Amino acid sequence: MNKTIPKVGLVSLGCPKALVDSERILTRLRSEGYALSTDYEQADVVLVNTCGFLDSAKQESLEAIGDAIEHNGSVIVTGCMGADEQAIRDVHPKVLSVSGPHQYETVMEAVHNAAPPAHDPYVDLVPPEGIKLTPRHYAYLKISEGCNQSCSFCIIPSLRGKLVSRPVNAVLKEAERLVDAGVQEILVISQDTAAYGSDLRYATSPWHDREVAARLYDMCDALGDLEAWIRLHYVYPYPHVDDIIPLMNDGKILPYLDIPFQHASPAVLKNMRRPGDQAKTLDRIHKWRKDCPDITIRSTFIVGFPGETDDDFQFLLDWMKDAQLDRVGCFKYEAVDGAPANSLPGAVPEELKQERWDAFMQTQRDISAKKLQQKIGQTIAVIIDEVDAEGAIGRSSADAPEIDGNVYLQGHTDLSPGDVLAVEVDNADEYDLWGHAVNLEDGPA
Repeated sequence: MNKTIPKVGLVSLGCPKALVDSERILTRLRSEGYALSTDYEQADVVLVNTCGFLDSAKQESLEAIGDAIEHNGSVIVTGCMGADEQAIRDVHPKVLSVSGPHQYETVMEAVHNAAPPAHDPYVDLVPPEGIKLTPRHYAYLKISEGCNQSCSFCIIPSLRGKLVSRPVNAVLKEAERLVDAGVQEILVISQDTAAYGSDLRYATSPWHDREVAARLYDMCDALGDLEAWIRLHYVYPYPHVDDIIPLMNDGKILPYLDIPFQHASPAVLKNMRRPGDQAKTLDRIHKWRKDCPDITIRSTFIVGFPGETDDDFQFLLDWMKDAQLDRVGCFKYEAVDGAPANSLPGAVPEELKQERWDAFMQTQRDISAKKLQQKIGQTIAVIIDEVDAEGAIGRSSADAPEIDGNVYLQGHTDLSPGDVLAVEVDNADEYDLWGHAVNLEDGPA
């Protein structure tokens, strides 16, 4: 191992919010002269950023920690599962340090102790946009930490605390740096994006030649002045979300709304401690589509929640057919340590959960296939993610990276990641599109 320039290995697990935490830690490490290693055996210390939301995620985190210990020996643990230090030390007592999410100072101190930094004040090792773990053409922009909701299936508030929003000019400054560095797509994330700024009482901050309020609409309006795709994730369906739909229709931000509805049955939503008037939600969806015909609505759902009856599940399927959502993910309910939902009666057997999941996903596949067939013959803007010997793989404005569909351009080997071009759609299946380039654009459309 190179002792002159200490090397740090990293394993980043969990959601994009955890990925941003990893990026911030790496930025600090690089600024202090540390090198990054992709090989456990070449690293002086390995940092494991854990996920602790579900039991399956905890098990994955424990396995990653064990693998790092086996191949390196010097392991620092942080992230959501780190909030339960004893659970980690019971399995892996040899870890050097354990800390919870966004405890950057604790992580840095542990790294310093394990592998003291090599100091060179004359060399700037960090680009202005920081260290990113995503491809160069897109990046996640975290606007807040924590959450004030009390959903019965979730322990995020106990892991990450109450809502703490960043000042809006700090958010905009980071976004501007990203775009200046060549980022073409910014994915806005948090635990509860639509609640942004409520803890700050929507305080204004100076931004260039004006004052901007720490409010979802104002932030989106300002982000829309940057020459990039702006995509919103994890948007809780507060009434004021309606206000940003015109920004989508005007092209300031992408016509893409990621709202985790979780279910449709009023009885299940009540047990989940989520908004329960899904008839009203359907009316809002129809209005969003009227106000912005190109809008893509993405959501996630949970089936097999405690107390979910056959009637509740059928209500959900019928609601899905009415809502005609564009992109959907579904999870089988999994008990999470410390979640209030664990004490609810009416546990659903695993076999029945699987049956409902299969039926739900088939319903959505049918909806998605029909909607994508309607895109054949249309010309859409596509951003390129990968290029290989067979052609290029990209995404439309309707597709977030990793979780949604792709657009395949066979034979287009002359493109590069980050290129944005017009594509005519030739074919489609349940999730993906195939097409050919019409012409290159100067930037995101």
